[in-house]
Parts: sequence; C-alpha cells; structure tokens
Amino acid sequence: MGLTDSDIDAIWLTLKLAFTVTLILMVIGTPIAIWLARTKSWLRGPINALVALPLVLPPTVLGFYLLIAMGPNGPVGQLTEKLGLGLLPFTFWGLVIASLFYSLPFVVQPIQNAVEAIGKKPLEAAATLNSSPLDTFFHVVIPLAKPGFISAAILGFAHTVGEFGIVLMIGGNIPMETKVASIQIYDHVEALEYSGAHRLSAVMLGFSFIALLLLYSFQKRGLASKFRIGG
Repeated sequence: MGLTDSDIDAIWLTLKLAFTVTLILMVIGTPIAIWLARTKSWLRGPINALVALPLVLPPTVLGFYLLIAMGPNGPVGQLTEKLGLGLLPFTFWGLVIASLFYSLPFVVQPIQNAVEAIGKKPLEAAATLNSSPLDTFFHVVIPLAKPGFISAAILGFAHTVGEFGIVLMIGGNIPMETKVASIQIYDHVEALEYSGAHRLSAVMLGFSFIALLLLYSFQKRGLASKFRIGG
C-alpha cells in the first residue's frame, strides 16, 4: 500500500508552502543580509540577534505570539480585518507569514556570510567604474556570492518543509489548507497508523537527504571556485 490521497495532498501543500516562503524570503532576506554585512550601525547587533532569534526560540513560543498578533485583538489581525482580508490564523497565508519569521535566519545568514566574504575591494572597484548599486548587485555581488544564495534557498526551502510546532500553532490541522506533511505524520502516529507514518516519513527523510546533498555539493563547488580564483 502506497501513499494515501491525504498524504499526497499534504506533500503538495508542503511544497507549495516551501516554494512560496523561499521565494518571498529570498526577496526580503537579501537586502537585510547585505545591510547586515556592510553596515557599521549600532543597530547591526540587535537586528542580527532579532534575525537569529528563531534559531534558539521554541517554535511554540514564536507561534503563540504570532497567533496573538494575527488574532482578532492583535494589531495584525485588526489591520487585516480592516483591509477586508479576514484573520490569518488557520489559513495558508497565515502559515506563510509564520514560516517567513521562522525560516528567516536560514536565508539571511548564508547570504550575509557570503557577502562578507567578498570583501570591500570588488565593490570599491565597481564604484570607481561608476557602477550603480543595482548593477553592482547583479554583476558583482550575485556572481561572487552565488554559493551563499544557493545555500540560502536550499536551507530556507528545506527548513520550511520540516516545520511542525509553529505550523500546528498557526495553522492547526485543516486538510488542503494547513495540513502539511509534518502534521499528517503526527496524525498517522496519533491514530496508531504506524505504516502510514513510516511511508510518509520515508519520503520526507529522502527529501531531507537530497537537500543536504545538494547543499554540501554547492558549498564544495563554491570553495573550489574560491581557491581557483585565489590561485
């Protein structure tokens, strides 16, 4: 017996969530990472800590405060209701917002480290050639920091796929809406359907292994390319 229809629906919803979150995070995380890599502002430390907070904060704590903020009495909930969007908890877009917060450091930190590794000289050289900030980003920063961007995308995607606590807090367990693969596995175990949990867990295990394999492969290529350039 293979995966059930509910398993497949949960996998597709998980992939949809991960793709959406990763795309948004790459857009909003890149300027944050570049600013953190280049700024000398006193705010760098506090913002670095804020970005990294999900790494040490229990997901249920983050989920609880997001649930309060997006609820009917929270500032976000009141705003979305005034805009006619309704309340975000227990919806797909509520999951997206929660996942953005929870996966943010997995996207920002690899890009930040890659941009810091570039150094000042390439950027100063681009400035002497009257290159605009946009041209410098596309023709200097992205090519030189490409392994960091790829690592950020893979880590952000994989981390979103593996979320459980914050997903359960914000999304609950609504089929086709918020019931992602991790929740489906939990439901199998709770119902003592260990064979179903095993099959779906095996799929997620295989995905995680492939994601890590790709990550280490790109990191190795980036390191080898760095040594070739240095030589």
